[in-house]
Amino acid sequence: MGRKLLLEKAHVEGIRYYDVYRREGGYRSVEKALKSMTPDEVTEEVKKSGLRGRGGAGFPTGMKWSFLAKPEGVPRYLVVNADESEPGTFKDRYLMEFIPHLLIEGIIVSSYALGANTSYIYIRGEYAWIPDILEQAIAEARNNGWLGKNIMGTGYSLEIYVQRGAGAYICGEETALLESLEGKRGNPRIKPPFPAVKGLYDCPTVVNNVETIAAVVPIVNDGGEEYAKIGVGRSTGTKLMSACGNIRKPGVYEIDMTISVEEFIFSDEYCGGIANGKRLKACIPGGSSVPILPANLLLKTAKGETRYMHYESLSDGGFATGSMMGSGGFIVLDEDQCIVKHTYTLARFYRHESCGQCSPCREGTGWMEKILWNIDNGKGKMSDIDLLWDIQGKIEGNTICPLGDAAAWPVAAAIRHFRDEFEWHVKNPAECMQRNYGLAHYADPIHVPVTA
Repeated sequence: MGRKLLLEKAHVEGIRYYDVYRREGGYRSVEKALKSMTPDEVTEEVKKSGLRGRGGAGFPTGMKWSFLAKPEGVPRYLVVNADESEPGTFKDRYLMEFIPHLLIEGIIVSSYALGANTSYIYIRGEYAWIPDILEQAIAEARNNGWLGKNIMGTGYSLEIYVQRGAGAYICGEETALLESLEGKRGNPRIKPPFPAVKGLYDCPTVVNNVETIAAVVPIVNDGGEEYAKIGVGRSTGTKLMSACGNIRKPGVYEIDMTISVEEFIFSDEYCGGIANGKRLKACIPGGSSVPILPANLLLKTAKGETRYMHYESLSDGGFATGSMMGSGGFIVLDEDQCIVKHTYTLARFYRHESCGQCSPCREGTGWMEKILWNIDNGKGKMSDIDLLWDIQGKIEGNTICPLGDAAAWPVAAAIRHFRDEFEWHVKNPAECMQRNYGLAHYADPIHVPVTA
């Protein structure tokens, strides 16, 4: 069984509340950081740890912190990205719902390191019940002297505020999040300038996601070098995975990134194998935006080597034969799943969530959705498959934010690895309609009819 750093105490009764969390060793990292470490020393420990951002990009956290501008007389901010809207990803929700004080503790230490006296948690609007949990944890922390003015007599002061989003996926992108936090429409900003120079209210800002900030706690408690001993290569520490789909044991798992993909899927410690005795067909290993992998490439790389649950192994071979760790949303598909239908569902999602600021994304996501609907419903042509490939290629890399890439990659990977399924749909229109609706008529691509 792998070592647990974030979820070790998750099942302790009452761990959501301050008294139990404190009894179990909570807030030790705050005491250590504020009383015996300088802000630069905290940042240095995070650098030593090799911690990479757990929100999707995997950028080194300590390096990101070191980019923060520090002009005289200008406030700095830490913003926690809790807008966990990536389909298939729900690990941050688990942390906030069951161990909220771990996040609060991580925010205090991180804010101290960054010289921020005000921090915000921007939380996904659909997580309607969790802001109340966070607000309670913040109040408990303040009542016990961990927040407010002159914390523990150290001269450091901090306030934490919770801001609810309005349910826009685009606000998971850090600059769109900042726009929304300022009360504006959540459109991504053109970079540069980057948030580290001009972020919230045009002040230096660091944006990290929930899991990343929570991981700062064990790093400060145990030291960056100890944290770096866990994992492999540049994939240090532990990683939370949201496992769902056609598996026996969906849930949130903490792995140390030394296990193989095969072990993660089939071991009773983790996913427990494919549900209902089915065979593994494919998997989206890092949330809906990363390329899908067929079973053979999911378990082995193109070179025949075992594929492991870490950043480098999952991306080995590039997008031709690899994928990404992404946000850790591990979506498993069994042999009965239709890749075309799943790809259409994702395309529909990204079309709906596009902010419309960039024409390749605004127009391209709509085109892809309509073409995929036609193919899935027996109205497609062979030329549509090549047209889809052409459209996704014109979206990727041509937008202000990564949503365009997120919409393009699933389509590209589905065609690359499962072109035969797309061709089957074109060649068998009657079977497509019978399977989808049991009817011999066609539906509107936006308002698909529901039949008994």
